Amino acid sequence: MKICVVGAGAIGGYLGVKLALAGEEVTLIARGAHLEAIKKNGLKLIMHDGTEHVAKDVRATSSMAEAGVQDLVILGMKAHQLPPVAADLRVMFGPDTVVVPTQNGIPFWYFQRHGGELEGRIVESVDPGGVCVKNIEAERIIGCVVYPASEIAAPGVIRHIEGDRFPIGELDGSETERARRVSEAFTKAGFKSPILPNIRSEIWLKLWGNLTFNPISALTHSTLVDICQYPLTRDLAAKMMTEAQTIANKLNIQFRVPLEKRIAGAEKVGKHKTSMLQDLEAGRALEIDALVGAVVELGRMTNTPTPHIDAVYALTKLLNKTVLEEQVCVRALKLA
Repeated sequence: MKICVVGAGAIGGYLGVKLALAGEEVTLIARGAHLEAIKKNGLKLIMHDGTEHVAKDVRATSSMAEAGVQDLVILGMKAHQLPPVAADLRVMFGPDTVVVPTQNGIPFWYFQRHGGELEGRIVESVDPGGVCVKNIEAERIIGCVVYPASEIAAPGVIRHIEGDRFPIGELDGSETERARRVSEAFTKAGFKSPILPNIRSEIWLKLWGNLTFNPISALTHSTLVDICQYPLTRDLAAKMMTEAQTIANKLNIQFRVPLEKRIAGAEKVGKHKTSMLQDLEAGRALEIDALVGAVVELGRMTNTPTPHIDAVYALTKLLNKTVLEEQVCVRALKLA
């Protein structure tokens, strides 16, 4: 299968290496020092147990036109990075090209092939003006939820932290041959990739924690266990999750895990810095709108009050504005 990974960073690079080593014809879209390192040495993957893998037989380029038409396009960038390149993706689309977005949070395609009263609605928080919906046809898309954690350790080097699950599903819940092909390719590469009948429910289950713990961690410079064990932030997280659950229920989503069990699961992760806290410390743009802003927007669509989510969203948006405008990073430093 000809596969192009657009955004060969932490998650895209992890997928790209494993798929290439499994025998797929992989092209990686990257840029800067990361691209140059891949061209020179291939893309290295350091697994959580210390084992190393190098995918040398991959194409690496910054040009989607150079990549050419693909069987499968995996969108590995963050949600806010997708709209600016959405139109450029079309040069890789043939009649049967499948697109698998891997962004966290509420995806741009959420109400495409949805079937409810909100069918076709644009989620402006993640797709301003509907540029993604216009350029990436819903009929091409297979939904995906990303559970692994990884990072770019150095140019050309991906470090895997944990996880191997990439559940997928057709947007309308149907069982298709193309979904089986994608699942089989992922499974052959060493991932767990079951085909789910309701991919949106899985999206909400992961988002349930991300929309709370990510911004709270960035605002407080605290890890998951700290947030969960401090009564005030644990209560805040629970109230945000309750508001989100009400929205999800109105969209016919039911959670298979109770709220307290979801919080307990986060607590068990321990002294882990969320991705948003890591981005804050590195001076990168925070992934706010897909994780939090989109939930606020869906709250408005469903006439659901979200006072606790609104407050955290406002504070985190201002923090992000400061980081980007002042070009600073924010870190907690020990006093001498």
